[in-house]
Amino acid sequence: MKEVKVFNKNVESAFRVKLEKLVDNFDAIAGGEGERNTIKISKIDNVALNIKSFKVPNIINQVVYSFFRKSKAQRSFEYAEKLMELQVGTPKPLAYFEYKTPLLFKNSFYISEQLDCDLTYRELIHDFNYPDYDNILRAFTRFTFNLHEKGVHFLDHSPGNTLIKKKGDGYDFYLVDLNRMNFGELDFETRMKNFARLTKYKQMVEVMSDEYAKCIAKDYDTVFNAMWKEVETFRAKFTRKKALKKKLKL
Repeated sequence: MKEVKVFNKNVESAFRVKLEKLVDNFDAIAGGEGERNTIKISKIDNVALNIKSFKVPNIINQVVYSFFRKSKAQRSFEYAEKLMELQVGTPKPLAYFEYKTPLLFKNSFYISEQLDCDLTYRELIHDFNYPDYDNILRAFTRFTFNLHEKGVHFLDHSPGNTLIKKKGDGYDFYLVDLNRMNFGELDFETRMKNFARLTKYKQMVEVMSDEYAKCIAKDYDTVFNAMWKEVETFRAKFTRKKALKKKLKL
């Protein structure tokens, strides 16, 4: 089995060895969560670590990842480094590991520093009375606008993938689950579509539209109508897909 090991340039040699041992003994680490991939938390030298083990892909993707496309672990690591260069919040990337046979891609791991947050965007969907709700939602919208201005198109911009930490009177935001991302100039339609997966509630879209309109210097109606259209399109597609899955199971 061929092993690929890539480390952040700032990770010292002794720590690299400890990370290797951590991956070798991944199954022995307590805990673990995730339906498709498994995430475990461990600690080395008082540094809390987040180790993500990606599910072995299907046979077709084993060939694709072996010869034609970067693995999810590699993309997660490289995108995290790119975000840090752009001064976009994300847990510090430390390393990624890949295991392959001569023809097929097998296991992969991505390791970053564990970042404990106060909440995620998901809490804003389930609790409209969350303390300082309006300010958090508006700050999140400005964060998303800054992503767009920096040419970051986060394709998995969904409720659980932004960690939020309170800092003084404001908030810091950190992106996770990074393996699907593009970089380049974003047009208005793409920017609006990037909000589609975040919520189904019009009242939240109204607030985000109001704040984004201020950032992009467009009138509120233009932003709201475009954003709400993308939300409705996504929800309709999501509902149809869910109904089809239910029907096929029956």
